[in-house]
Amino acid sequence: MNENTLNSLGYPQIQKNVADCALSYLGKRYARELKPMVDAHLIEILLEETAEAAALIRFGASIPLPSLDGMETIMDLLGTGYLFSERDFSHLAQFLRSCAQLMKYMEGKSGAAPTVSRYAASMILIEPLLSEIERCIHSGRIQDQASKELIRIRKKITVNAERMKRKLDSLVSKHRSIMQEHVISQRGGRTVLPIKKEFRKQVKGSVLDESGSGQTVYIEPVELVSLQMELAALQAEESREEMRILGDLTSLAESYNREIALNTETVGVLDFLFAKAKYAATMDGRTVRVNTQGQISLQRARHPFMGSSMVPLDFAIGRTYSSLIITGPNTGGKTVALKTLGLLTLMMQSGLLIPVEEGGEMAVYNEVAVDIGDGQSLEQALSTFSAHIRNMIGILEQANTSTLVLIDEMASGTDPGEGVGLSIAMLEELHSRGATVVATTHFGEIKHFAAATPGFENARMEFDTVSLQPLYRLRIGEAGESYAYSIALKLGMPQRIIERSKSLSDQSISRDRTFVFTSPPLETPALTPDRSVAESVSPAELSRKNQSKQSKDSIGLHKKTTPRESDTPAPAKNFRKGDRVYAAYLNQSGIVCDVEDSRGNIGVMLRGRKVKIHKKRLTLHISANELYPADDYDLDIVLETKENRKKRKLMGRKHVEGLQIELPPEE
Repeated sequence: MNENTLNSLGYPQIQKNVADCALSYLGKRYARELKPMVDAHLIEILLEETAEAAALIRFGASIPLPSLDGMETIMDLLGTGYLFSERDFSHLAQFLRSCAQLMKYMEGKSGAAPTVSRYAASMILIEPLLSEIERCIHSGRIQDQASKELIRIRKKITVNAERMKRKLDSLVSKHRSIMQEHVISQRGGRTVLPIKKEFRKQVKGSVLDESGSGQTVYIEPVELVSLQMELAALQAEESREEMRILGDLTSLAESYNREIALNTETVGVLDFLFAKAKYAATMDGRTVRVNTQGQISLQRARHPFMGSSMVPLDFAIGRTYSSLIITGPNTGGKTVALKTLGLLTLMMQSGLLIPVEEGGEMAVYNEVAVDIGDGQSLEQALSTFSAHIRNMIGILEQANTSTLVLIDEMASGTDPGEGVGLSIAMLEELHSRGATVVATTHFGEIKHFAAATPGFENARMEFDTVSLQPLYRLRIGEAGESYAYSIALKLGMPQRIIERSKSLSDQSISRDRTFVFTSPPLETPALTPDRSVAESVSPAELSRKNQSKQSKDSIGLHKKTTPRESDTPAPAKNFRKGDRVYAAYLNQSGIVCDVEDSRGNIGVMLRGRKVKIHKKRLTLHISANELYPADDYDLDIVLETKENRKKRKLMGRKHVEGLQIELPPEE
């Protein structure tokens, strides 16, 4: 996955949270290296393992996982010729004892967690090594019984120590009056007496040190020299024997290198697995079904960082539509919805349980591409629009049927008219490549495009129009509004400014543009006389049908001319019900079904769906009088819906999708 995607969606925080739940250095390492995968079968196996581990934790099981204290050093140095210390072998012995305990525990859980138990079953008991370490080392010290030679040497050291103690007691009694203090001292590993400086000649021996004030000298009595030399020799002999014993233990441990490495890796994997389960428990994570067909269906999904404070999200895509356009007011939750879907997808593809209701389904994608945030950079002199375009170019280069594309605030950062056209063209291109697209926008043109285009669907973030508060609930199948005027009014904007703004919005011509797309337009099927679901009729054919009533010139068309090809389409000032109009930015024609409202919006039936389009974006294609030359045509029948059409069987009528047109009999 692209690093920009992982960072934009907050994936590094997921890695950190899982690592915090791990106990061992290996478990933490695996968590920090966690990455989304693209193999659906492997993902299913990992989700099943995590669900088993989570079930064990949910039922209150306390898993005896080894902590791996000290094992990192041992694994790094094992087989390199390094001589391990008593402390190292103490850590190794504790690890081997914990492995045996874990294997026994998981054997009893094979029924409840068969997949997880198989990990522990693959571990190996190393009894010979553990027994030898326990025989030779206890509490971080080599035992006397580690070897016969060590027993002999340590007995001699004990005898020497007793002889020296008796000799010291005698010397202290003899020189008590001239000693600075009645304490035996050590200097350079040798036993000395602290004698007052003025009496140093009364004690036979060597001065080994002197106090800082010069008032005390530390003398090694001549009577102790031979005993201390003998003790030093015995201690050197003891050290050599201990090194030999540690060397033998190291060689024995190296002979079990493979088994120790296997057990260590297995414990790390189990620690990582139970860390994922612990993290799932913190957010009530559940498993989901996995598919590779781009189908997503989630109930009560929550962002893992927001927890119970987030209003759950119901989301679906991939069956009847693969592109979803989300609209709604600012701070209404659109971006959170995008990030929730993206992050949950990455988590699922990493084998993590996700905070959703049982029965969810998610798709596996080879790539998740995002354009979230403005990406401005003062250092690189990138504007908001430039950053968006660079992101979109990268997304278009990799988009295919296995790509999830998340785009926040389409058409932002530039002229709205041009931005809308560019956005629609990019949506068409992404859709033609089979990508799954979820985008947010405030622009009505993009909403209308989604409403009128197969494979696209609108959604909105719910908004309480009374309290003017966002509800943060996603409703699929409906287009939303930005509620900019209502919010501004509630925040204290004067009413006269709001009214003036509405007036300017209605009269503005800055957005009155015709978009020409470089991508192929969506096909418009031809009129067929005997189909119940008809397709849009070409202007040339329809004008031919009506030429007995009106000449071609009177309707402003030439032979084989389409509305897109017309050089100067004259916009109509007033539209009537039944007029056939053309929306250039959608590249589609429709029938007027609702007259103009107070804001200049007109209801138009496009492909069986009614959308609101401002009159400045419409041009008259064919007037109602030309379409229905009969004086007594019934407009209600003309605008009849598909459901009612099926119930009626009107002789001599030809059907067009979303409406019925009564044509005069051919001569």
